[in-house]
Order: sequence, then structure tokens, then C-alpha cells
Amino acid sequence: MNTKPTNSICRGVSLGYIECGRRGIGRSVELIDAFGLWSLSLQNISKSTIVAAVAASALSLSASGAYAVIASWSMATAIAAGTVGTSYNYGAADSGDAAAGSMLSSSHTAVVTAYSTPSGNGSTYSFSSNNWTAGNYYQVSVATTGYEGVSISWDQTRSSTGPSTFELVMSTNGGSSWSTLVASYAVVQAGAAGSNTLSWSPTGAYQTAFTTTASAAGAANAGNVIFRMRSLVTTTAAGTNRIDNVVVSGNMVPAPGAIALLGLAGLIGRRRR
Repeated sequence: MNTKPTNSICRGVSLGYIECGRRGIGRSVELIDAFGLWSLSLQNISKSTIVAAVAASALSLSASGAYAVIASWSMATAIAAGTVGTSYNYGAADSGDAAAGSMLSSSHTAVVTAYSTPSGNGSTYSFSSNNWTAGNYYQVSVATTGYEGVSISWDQTRSSTGPSTFELVMSTNGGSSWSTLVASYAVVQAGAAGSNTLSWSPTGAYQTAFTTTASAAGAANAGNVIFRMRSLVTTTAAGTNRIDNVVVSGNMVPAPGAIALLGLAGLIGRRRR
């Protein structure tokens, strides 16, 4: 005759494991594989407590689908004075789950384009450049593997003669083709009369008037996504444009074990009847 365990309370523990009393039963997928051997492996444990444990573990795993910062650039590093050229790689994101391997850069037509880091939107630095020709851009490159519901946000401003109209485009095939996320958006000159804004300052308050946010349909679970904030106008050589606080975010794709656990709970419940 079987003896009931001293403690038959079951619970979901880390990484999808189930534990009943002091007995570690195994992962959800292992339980499903062994379901046909139920009477041999779990005969001394109340099925109702297993159902509760499986459901709890499934909820724990599905929580991995919560919002996450994939890559974020706060412009924490200054660019050396006198930096010029047709392109400049600012560098990888300074935070975010996929910061490693990401890149923020800029590309221009003029070889004399100057890159600098003036005051940001409530932060020490921003990423700035001059000599803007239509088609020149800022670029964000990042992997979104394991994420869905991807979006991008950033702050942007300009000088009085800097480019005022941009578009946001995206590629998931290395730049072979592009999709338009925002056909046209206006860039506000910080501190301009009538703009109800202040000039960017490291000691000033963060101003949401400069923030643009866009959903990136088609960017989910991709090995590399390229975003470009691309100028639609050509300005004088001295006209500048700058960006700050670039953030790519999304929701983590729930682990397959979460679905498997919920299915297991249903199977166990049916067998009890």
C-alpha cells in the first residue's frame, strides 16, 4: 500500500520545474513526455496539487512576455573634437537586453560633415551632425531575436537652419529593401519662438515635445533590424540636427514551456474526471 508524502503541496519553481514537497518531479516538457507513465512516477502525489503547480509554473513562464528594453542609447560618450567624414559609428547601446552587437551611426554625402556631442534633452550629450543632404540619415541596427511588438522612440531637434523634415524607414534584410514606418515627421527647433520648448541642456528638464515613437510592424524576432531616420530635405552646410535617448523596446516572446504547462494542466484535470 502506498504511503502519502509528508508534504503533498506542489509548486512551480524556476525554469519550468515542478516540485512537490521535497520531490523535484521535472520540467514541464519532461512531464508531458512521461505522461503515459503517470502511475509509475507520480502515483503518490495528489493530481489536484499537480494541476495547481503546473498552472502556477505556466503563469511564471508566460510572464517572460513582459515589456523589455532591447537596446538604448543615452549618449553617454563624447565624440572627439574635429571628427569629420561621410559616416560615423557612435557605438553600441549602453543598455538593453541586446545591447551587444547593436550600433548607432550616421551617414552623409559630404566628406566634411562634422560630428559632435552637444547638450542632450536633459542629458549631458546628444549625437549631432551638419551638412545635411536629402537622403542622409541616422541609423540604428539591433537584433530583435526573441522579441515581438517591437517599437522605437527617440528625441530629435535641430538648429535654425538644420533639416526640419525626416522619415523613418526600416529593413530586416540588411538594407536590400525598406518599409516606411513614418512617412514624414517634423523636427522642432529647441527653444525657437512659439515652439513652447527650451533649448536642450544637461541640467534642464526632459522635454517630451521632442520625442517620436513608432511601432515597427515586421520587426519581431529578427536577427538584424535597421532603422533609419532619413532627411527629406537639403539644408545649408552649417545646419545641424541631433538625436538623443534612442530606445528600441518590445515584449519577450513567451517560452514554449508556458504553453506546454497549460496543456499539461488540462490533461491532468481531464484524467481526474
